[in-house]
Amino acid sequence: MIGNRITYRKADGVRIPGTWRHAFICNGGTFFLTDLVIYADGLIDCWGLVTVDEFEQKLRSGWVATDLPEGAEASAHDLASWKFSEPRTWLTPELLLAEVRDTIDQLNRRPDSTARCLAAVDVFLADRTEENRATARAAYLAIPETQRRYALGDMDRKDWPLQVLVVGLGGRPDSGSDEPVSQKAYEDALTYFEERARLIAERPLRVSADGPATPYAPAIHLAHSYPRQRVEDPGMVGLRNDYPAPIDIDGITYSSVSHAYWALSVGDSTTRAAIVVAVTSYAARNLAVDATQREGWEHARTAVMTTLLRVKYTQHSDLAEILLATNDATLIYDDADSDFWGDNAGRGRNWTGRLLELVRSELHAQRAGIR
Repeated sequence: MIGNRITYRKADGVRIPGTWRHAFICNGGTFFLTDLVIYADGLIDCWGLVTVDEFEQKLRSGWVATDLPEGAEASAHDLASWKFSEPRTWLTPELLLAEVRDTIDQLNRRPDSTARCLAAVDVFLADRTEENRATARAAYLAIPETQRRYALGDMDRKDWPLQVLVVGLGGRPDSGSDEPVSQKAYEDALTYFEERARLIAERPLRVSADGPATPYAPAIHLAHSYPRQRVEDPGMVGLRNDYPAPIDIDGITYSSVSHAYWALSVGDSTTRAAIVVAVTSYAARNLAVDATQREGWEHARTAVMTTLLRVKYTQHSDLAEILLATNDATLIYDDADSDFWGDNAGRGRNWTGRLLELVRSELHAQRAGIR
Protein backbone atom coordinates (compact mmCIF):
# COMPACT_ATOMS: atom_id res chain seq x y z
CA MET A 1 0.00 0.00 0.00
CA ILE A 2 1.26 3.48 -0.85
CA GLY A 3 -0.43 5.43 1.95
CA ASN A 4 1.14 8.85 2.48
CA ARG A 5 4.64 7.78 1.44
CA ILE A 6 4.73 9.82 -1.74
CA THR A 7 7.90 11.17 -3.29
CA TYR A 8 8.93 12.10 -6.80
CA ARG A 9 11.90 12.48 -9.07
CA LYS A 10 12.37 15.09 -11.76
CA ALA A 11 13.17 13.98 -15.28
CA ASP A 12 14.17 17.19 -17.04
CA GLY A 13 11.51 19.19 -15.26
CA VAL A 14 8.80 16.50 -15.32
CA ARG A 15 7.70 15.30 -11.88
CA ILE A 16 7.34 11.51 -11.76
CA PRO A 17 5.48 10.42 -8.61
CA GLY A 18 6.77 7.51 -6.57
CA THR A 19 6.79 5.81 -3.21
CA TRP A 20 9.24 3.72 -1.22
CA ARG A 21 9.59 0.65 0.94
CA HIS A 22 12.46 -0.93 2.85
CA ALA A 23 14.61 -3.60 1.25
CA PHE A 24 17.98 -5.26 1.64
CA ILE A 25 20.61 -4.94 -1.06
CA CYS A 26 23.45 -7.47 -0.98
CA ASN A 27 26.69 -5.86 -2.09
CA GLY A 28 30.04 -7.52 -1.53
CA GLY A 29 28.49 -10.05 0.84
CA THR A 30 27.03 -7.37 3.16
CA PHE A 31 23.28 -6.78 3.35
CA PHE A 32 22.44 -3.07 3.34
CA LEU A 33 19.06 -1.93 4.64
CA THR A 34 17.93 0.74 2.21
CA ASP A 35 14.90 2.36 0.58
CA LEU A 36 13.53 0.80 -2.59
CA VAL A 37 11.94 3.72 -4.48
CA ILE A 38 9.24 2.82 -7.02
CA TYR A 39 8.11 5.33 -9.64
CA ALA A 40 4.92 5.58 -11.67
CA ASP A 41 6.74 5.28 -15.00
CA GLY A 42 7.97 1.81 -14.03
CA LEU A 43 11.49 2.75 -12.96
CA ILE A 44 12.76 1.45 -9.63
CA ASP A 45 15.69 2.90 -7.70
CA CYS A 46 17.67 0.12 -6.06
CA TRP A 47 21.02 1.91 -5.97
CA GLY A 48 20.42 2.98 -9.57
CA LEU A 49 17.33 3.37 -11.74
CA VAL A 50 16.22 0.15 -13.46
CA THR A 51 13.16 -0.98 -15.39
CA VAL A 52 10.82 -3.66 -14.01
CA ASP A 53 12.54 -6.34 -16.12
CA GLU A 54 15.96 -5.23 -14.90
CA PHE A 55 14.63 -5.17 -11.33
CA GLU A 56 13.48 -8.77 -11.72
CA GLN A 57 17.00 -9.73 -12.81
CA LYS A 58 18.41 -8.05 -9.70
CA LEU A 59 15.93 -10.00 -7.59
CA ARG A 60 16.85 -13.31 -9.23
CA SER A 61 20.57 -12.60 -8.81
CA GLY A 62 20.17 -11.74 -5.11
CA TRP A 63 21.29 -8.10 -5.49
CA VAL A 64 17.90 -7.12 -4.09
CA ALA A 65 17.80 -9.72 -1.34
CA THR A 66 14.83 -11.72 -0.07
CA ASP A 67 16.94 -14.51 1.44
CA LEU A 68 18.78 -13.43 4.60
CA PRO A 69 21.40 -16.03 5.60
CA GLU A 70 22.15 -16.83 9.24
CA GLY A 71 25.24 -14.96 10.42
CA ALA A 72 25.47 -12.64 7.41
CA GLU A 73 26.77 -9.11 7.93
CA ALA A 74 24.12 -6.38 7.77
CA SER A 75 24.34 -2.61 7.79
CA ALA A 76 22.06 0.41 7.95
CA HIS A 77 24.81 2.56 6.47
CA ASP A 78 26.00 5.04 9.12
CA LEU A 79 23.35 4.07 11.69
CA ALA A 80 24.23 0.54 12.76
CA SER A 81 25.71 -2.80 11.76
CA TRP A 82 24.92 -6.32 12.97
CA LYS A 83 24.80 -9.99 12.05
CA PHE A 84 21.63 -11.89 11.29
CA SER A 85 20.57 -14.30 14.01
CA GLU A 86 17.61 -16.56 13.24
CA PRO A 87 16.42 -14.26 10.42
CA ARG A 88 12.80 -14.68 9.31
CA THR A 89 11.35 -13.17 6.14
CA TRP A 90 8.15 -13.88 4.28
CA LEU A 91 9.34 -12.26 1.04
CA THR A 92 10.32 -14.22 -2.05
CA PRO A 93 11.46 -12.77 -5.39
CA GLU A 94 8.04 -13.59 -6.85
CA LEU A 95 6.15 -11.95 -3.99
CA LEU A 96 8.27 -8.78 -3.93
CA LEU A 97 8.03 -8.44 -7.72
CA ALA A 98 4.23 -8.82 -7.54
CA GLU A 99 4.03 -6.17 -4.81
CA VAL A 100 6.19 -3.77 -6.87
CA ARG A 101 4.00 -4.31 -9.95
CA ASP A 102 0.92 -3.58 -7.82
CA THR A 103 2.56 -0.42 -6.51
CA ILE A 104 3.22 0.83 -10.05
CA ASP A 105 -0.43 0.19 -10.92
CA GLN A 106 -1.53 2.08 -7.79
CA LEU A 107 0.70 5.04 -8.59
CA ASN A 108 -0.97 5.19 -12.00
CA ARG A 109 -4.46 4.83 -10.48
CA ARG A 110 -5.15 1.84 -12.65
CA PRO A 111 -6.44 -1.57 -11.48
CA ASP A 112 -3.91 -3.55 -9.46
CA SER A 113 -4.22 -7.26 -8.69
CA THR A 114 -6.82 -6.60 -5.98
CA ALA A 115 -8.97 -4.48 -8.29
CA ARG A 116 -8.68 -7.09 -11.04
CA CYS A 117 -9.83 -9.74 -8.58
CA LEU A 118 -12.86 -7.69 -7.53
CA ALA A 119 -13.72 -7.09 -11.18
CA ALA A 120 -13.64 -10.86 -11.74
CA VAL A 121 -15.93 -11.28 -8.71
CA ASP A 122 -18.39 -8.83 -10.27
CA VAL A 123 -18.41 -10.94 -13.43
CA PHE A 124 -19.15 -14.03 -11.34
CA LEU A 125 -21.98 -12.31 -9.44
CA ALA A 126 -23.56 -11.28 -12.73
CA ASP A 127 -23.26 -14.81 -14.17
CA ARG A 128 -22.72 -17.42 -11.46
CA THR A 129 -21.07 -20.19 -13.42
CA GLU A 130 -18.32 -22.37 -12.00
CA GLU A 131 -16.05 -21.19 -14.80
CA ASN A 132 -16.47 -17.58 -13.69
CA ARG A 133 -15.94 -18.60 -10.07
CA ALA A 134 -12.69 -20.35 -11.02
CA THR A 135 -11.54 -17.18 -12.81
CA ALA A 136 -12.35 -15.12 -9.72
CA ARG A 137 -10.46 -17.54 -7.49
CA ALA A 138 -7.41 -17.45 -9.79
CA ALA A 139 -7.53 -13.65 -9.65
CA TYR A 140 -7.72 -13.78 -5.86
CA LEU A 141 -4.67 -16.03 -5.68
CA ALA A 142 -2.83 -13.61 -7.99
CA ILE A 143 -3.02 -10.96 -5.26
CA PRO A 144 0.29 -10.92 -3.36
CA GLU A 145 -0.17 -13.11 -0.30
CA THR A 146 0.70 -10.22 2.00
CA GLN A 147 -2.28 -8.25 0.66
CA ARG A 148 -4.96 -10.95 0.78
CA ARG A 149 -6.40 -9.91 4.14
CA TYR A 150 -7.67 -6.47 3.12
CA ALA A 151 -8.69 -6.74 -0.53
CA LEU A 152 -12.21 -5.65 0.45
CA GLY A 153 -10.93 -2.72 2.50
CA ASP A 154 -12.92 -4.00 5.46
CA MET A 155 -10.91 -4.14 8.68
CA ASP A 156 -13.68 -6.04 10.50
CA ARG A 157 -14.46 -8.76 7.98
CA LYS A 158 -11.04 -8.70 6.35
CA ASP A 159 -11.37 -10.90 3.24
CA TRP A 160 -13.58 -13.59 4.70
CA PRO A 161 -16.63 -12.93 2.44
CA LEU A 162 -14.35 -12.86 -0.59
CA GLN A 163 -12.67 -16.14 0.34
CA VAL A 164 -16.03 -17.78 0.87
CA LEU A 165 -17.37 -16.55 -2.45
CA VAL A 166 -14.41 -17.68 -4.57
CA VAL A 167 -14.23 -21.20 -3.08
CA GLY A 168 -18.01 -21.70 -3.13
CA LEU A 169 -20.38 -23.88 -1.12
CA GLY A 170 -18.48 -26.79 0.46
CA GLY A 171 -15.08 -25.32 -0.38
CA ARG A 172 -12.38 -24.54 2.16
CA PRO A 173 -11.30 -20.88 2.50
CA ASP A 174 -7.62 -20.01 2.64
CA SER A 175 -7.79 -18.73 6.22
CA GLY A 176 -10.01 -18.39 9.24
CA SER A 177 -11.49 -21.87 9.43
CA ASP A 178 -10.79 -25.48 8.47
CA GLU A 179 -14.51 -26.13 8.09
CA PRO A 180 -16.07 -26.27 4.62
CA VAL A 181 -18.27 -23.32 3.61
CA SER A 182 -21.82 -23.86 4.86
CA GLN A 183 -25.02 -22.76 3.13
CA LYS A 184 -25.47 -19.95 5.65
CA ALA A 185 -21.87 -18.71 5.28
CA TYR A 186 -22.26 -18.67 1.52
CA GLU A 187 -25.56 -16.79 1.67
CA ASP A 188 -24.01 -14.29 4.11
CA ALA A 189 -21.17 -13.71 1.63
CA LEU A 190 -23.64 -13.09 -1.18
CA THR A 191 -25.56 -10.64 1.00
CA TYR A 192 -22.32 -8.87 1.89
CA PHE A 193 -21.44 -8.33 -1.78
CA GLU A 194 -24.95 -7.20 -2.66
CA GLU A 195 -24.79 -4.54 0.07
CA ARG A 196 -21.28 -3.59 -0.99
CA ALA A 197 -22.43 -3.15 -4.61
CA ARG A 198 -25.29 -0.92 -3.44
CA LEU A 199 -22.96 1.34 -1.46
CA ILE A 200 -20.50 1.59 -4.36
CA ALA A 201 -23.32 2.50 -6.77
CA GLU A 202 -24.35 5.37 -4.51
CA ARG A 203 -20.90 6.97 -4.49
CA PRO A 204 -20.50 10.09 -6.65
CA LEU A 205 -18.34 9.52 -9.73
CA ARG A 206 -15.36 11.71 -10.58
CA VAL A 207 -14.07 11.60 -14.13
CA SER A 208 -10.70 13.04 -15.14
CA ALA A 209 -11.07 16.09 -17.38
CA ASP A 210 -8.13 15.09 -19.56
CA GLY A 211 -5.38 12.56 -19.95
CA PRO A 212 -5.13 8.85 -20.80
CA ALA A 213 -6.56 6.13 -18.59
CA THR A 214 -3.01 4.89 -17.92
CA PRO A 215 -0.83 8.01 -17.68
CA TYR A 216 2.42 6.15 -17.24
CA ALA A 217 3.31 3.26 -19.50
CA PRO A 218 6.29 1.18 -18.36
CA ALA A 219 9.56 3.02 -19.02
CA ILE A 220 11.78 1.85 -21.87
CA HIS A 221 15.54 1.92 -21.38
CA LEU A 222 17.56 2.75 -24.51
CA ALA A 223 20.98 1.60 -23.33
CA HIS A 224 24.17 3.04 -24.80
CA SER A 225 25.39 1.09 -27.81
CA TYR A 226 27.41 1.47 -31.00
CA PRO A 227 25.31 -0.02 -33.81
CA ARG A 228 27.45 -0.32 -36.94
CA GLN A 229 25.04 -1.56 -39.60
CA ARG A 230 21.35 -1.62 -40.42
CA VAL A 231 19.45 -4.81 -39.69
CA GLU A 232 16.01 -5.95 -40.78
CA ASP A 233 14.48 -5.68 -37.30
CA PRO A 234 16.61 -3.40 -35.10
CA GLY A 235 14.06 -3.12 -32.28
CA MET A 236 14.82 -0.36 -29.79
CA VAL A 237 18.38 -0.05 -31.11
CA GLY A 238 16.80 1.66 -34.13
CA LEU A 239 15.87 4.56 -31.84
CA ARG A 240 19.51 5.28 -31.05
CA ASN A 241 20.86 8.44 -32.69
CA ASP A 242 23.92 6.55 -33.89
CA TYR A 243 21.84 3.83 -35.60
CA PRO A 244 22.89 3.90 -39.30
CA ALA A 245 19.74 5.44 -40.78
CA PRO A 246 20.87 7.95 -43.43
CA ILE A 247 19.07 11.32 -43.41
CA ASP A 248 19.09 14.09 -45.99
CA ILE A 249 19.52 17.65 -44.70
CA ASP A 250 19.69 20.45 -47.28
CA GLY A 251 20.92 18.07 -49.98
CA ILE A 252 23.63 16.47 -47.82
CA THR A 253 23.24 12.84 -46.80
CA TYR A 254 24.45 11.95 -43.30
CA SER A 255 24.94 8.34 -42.21
CA SER A 256 23.03 8.87 -38.96
CA VAL A 257 21.52 11.53 -36.73
CA SER A 258 24.79 11.55 -34.80
CA HIS A 259 26.81 12.27 -37.95
CA ALA A 260 24.52 15.18 -38.80
CA TYR A 261 24.58 16.54 -35.25
CA TRP A 262 28.37 16.53 -34.98
CA ALA A 263 28.83 17.93 -38.48
CA LEU A 264 26.49 20.83 -37.77
CA SER A 265 28.20 21.53 -34.45
CA VAL A 266 31.47 22.69 -36.03
CA GLY A 267 32.15 25.88 -37.95
CA ASP A 268 35.02 24.63 -40.10
CA SER A 269 33.79 23.35 -43.47
CA THR A 270 36.75 21.00 -43.94
CA THR A 271 36.11 19.26 -40.60
CA ARG A 272 32.41 19.17 -41.35
CA ALA A 273 33.07 17.37 -44.64
CA ALA A 274 35.30 14.85 -42.85
CA ILE A 275 32.57 14.18 -40.27
CA VAL A 276 30.04 13.53 -43.04
CA VAL A 277 32.14 10.66 -44.43
CA ALA A 278 33.32 9.31 -41.04
CA VAL A 279 33.00 5.52 -40.91
CA THR A 280 31.30 5.46 -37.48
CA SER A 281 29.40 7.92 -35.31
CA TYR A 282 32.17 7.50 -32.72
CA ALA A 283 34.73 8.70 -35.27
CA ALA A 284 32.43 11.59 -36.21
CA ARG A 285 32.18 12.61 -32.56
CA ASN A 286 35.96 12.54 -32.10
CA LEU A 287 36.46 14.78 -35.12
CA ALA A 288 33.94 17.27 -33.74
CA VAL A 289 35.44 17.26 -30.25
CA ASP A 290 38.84 18.20 -31.63
CA ALA A 291 37.42 21.04 -33.78
CA THR A 292 36.23 24.53 -32.90
CA GLN A 293 32.57 24.55 -31.94
CA ARG A 294 30.13 26.76 -33.75
CA GLU A 295 29.36 30.00 -31.93
CA GLY A 296 26.10 29.75 -29.98
CA TRP A 297 25.93 25.97 -30.43
CA GLU A 298 25.27 25.24 -26.76
CA HIS A 299 22.03 27.23 -26.88
CA ALA A 300 20.94 26.02 -30.33
CA ARG A 301 21.74 22.31 -30.06
CA THR A 302 18.36 21.23 -28.65
CA ALA A 303 16.50 22.83 -31.58
CA VAL A 304 18.94 21.25 -34.04
CA MET A 305 18.49 17.79 -32.50
CA THR A 306 14.70 18.19 -32.64
CA THR A 307 14.91 18.91 -36.36
CA LEU A 308 17.22 15.95 -36.97
CA LEU A 309 14.95 13.53 -35.13
CA ARG A 310 11.91 14.76 -37.05
CA VAL A 311 13.76 14.18 -40.31
CA LYS A 312 14.90 10.70 -39.26
CA TYR A 313 11.43 9.43 -38.43
CA THR A 314 9.87 11.15 -41.44
CA GLN A 315 12.38 9.63 -43.86
CA HIS A 316 12.39 6.16 -42.23
CA SER A 317 8.82 4.92 -41.76
CA ASP A 318 10.00 1.56 -40.38
CA LEU A 319 11.80 3.31 -37.52
CA ALA A 320 8.80 5.59 -36.99
CA GLU A 321 6.69 2.47 -36.40
CA ILE A 322 9.14 1.32 -33.71
CA LEU A 323 8.94 4.72 -32.02
CA LEU A 324 5.12 4.81 -32.23
CA ALA A 325 4.94 1.32 -30.71
CA THR A 326 6.41 2.69 -27.46
CA ASN A 327 3.02 4.41 -26.90
CA ASP A 328 3.42 6.95 -24.07
CA ALA A 329 6.29 5.24 -22.26
CA THR A 330 9.03 7.30 -20.68
CA LEU A 331 12.10 6.84 -22.89
CA ILE A 332 15.29 6.61 -20.84
CA TYR A 333 18.17 7.33 -23.20
CA ASP A 334 21.72 6.65 -22.02
CA ASP A 335 24.65 8.53 -23.54
CA ALA A 336 28.07 7.78 -22.06
CA ASP A 337 29.44 10.99 -23.59
CA SER A 338 26.82 13.43 -22.35
CA ASP A 339 24.77 13.99 -19.20
CA PHE A 340 22.80 16.54 -21.23
CA TRP A 341 21.55 14.08 -23.85
CA GLY A 342 21.57 10.97 -21.67
CA ASP A 343 19.75 9.96 -18.50
CA ASN A 344 22.76 7.97 -17.30
CA ALA A 345 21.24 6.31 -14.22
CA GLY A 346 19.36 9.45 -13.22
CA ARG A 347 22.41 11.72 -13.26
CA GLY A 348 21.71 13.23 -16.68
CA ARG A 349 18.96 15.41 -18.16
CA ASN A 350 17.77 12.82 -20.72
CA TRP A 351 17.10 15.39 -23.45
CA THR A 352 17.31 12.80 -26.22
CA GLY A 353 14.66 10.70 -24.50
CA ARG A 354 12.42 13.75 -24.07
CA LEU A 355 12.81 14.83 -27.70
CA LEU A 356 12.04 11.30 -28.89
CA GLU A 357 8.83 11.50 -26.85
CA LEU A 358 8.03 14.86 -28.48
CA VAL A 359 8.59 13.51 -32.00
CA ARG A 360 6.55 10.42 -31.11
CA SER A 361 3.65 12.65 -30.04
CA GLU A 362 3.89 14.58 -33.31
CA LEU A 363 3.78 11.31 -35.27
CA HIS A 364 0.70 10.22 -33.33
CA ALA A 365 -0.93 13.60 -34.05
CA GLN A 366 -0.20 13.28 -37.77
CA ARG A 367 -1.61 9.76 -37.85
CA ALA A 368 -4.78 10.96 -36.10
CA GLY A 369 -5.13 13.94 -38.43
CA ILE A 370 -4.72 16.41 -35.57
CA ARG A 371 -3.21 19.76 -36.52
